[in-house]
Amino acid sequence: MTNRPFRPAGPPRGPRNLSTLRVFASVHDRRKGFLIAGQAAFPCALGRSGIGTIKREGDGRTPRTALPLRSVLYRADRLVRPRTLMPLRQIGPRDAWCDDANDRRYNRLIDRPPGEAEERLTREDHLYDVIVELGWNDRPVVRGRGSAIFWHLARPGFTPTAGCVAVQGHVFAKVLPRLARHARILVR
Repeated sequence: MTNRPFRPAGPPRGPRNLSTLRVFASVHDRRKGFLIAGQAAFPCALGRSGIGTIKREGDGRTPRTALPLRSVLYRADRLVRPRTLMPLRQIGPRDAWCDDANDRRYNRLIDRPPGEAEERLTREDHLYDVIVELGWNDRPVVRGRGSAIFWHLARPGFTPTAGCVAVQGHVFAKVLPRLARHARILVR
């Protein structure tokens, strides 16, 4: 199983403007599951603690809820511009996500010089070459309830995430062009 790089798909196949994606845990391993997009099912990695209803910073749970898709962030130095109706932004070398519950910028995209501690978006591995920001604990932000729930690229073998949903690169190429502007992921 290879994690092929994201490549834009040709014309989208199947229904356009998908408004809801669904995520289910596997009955064999709660840290793995399936992302359902229309009639297609794709394997995915989930948090190291599986899916849970109560979420705290650092607990490794993928929250069981409906998560709105806020925006797409991507590495322009590694990928071509993704096709999507959602807000789109290039990831820069200073981009980070604040996961410090004591910081006033908690659970927000922030500007940080390279090397400073935070959730760096420019990673050496390819996990964050394309990220869909999921709307978790952001309206309003509650300190300590968890930050940075992303839909991003999976590691080989779909090893667990810190609470995110992760898929192979070709899934983004197939699904992003079909998503409605205000789509959501329903995690069950």
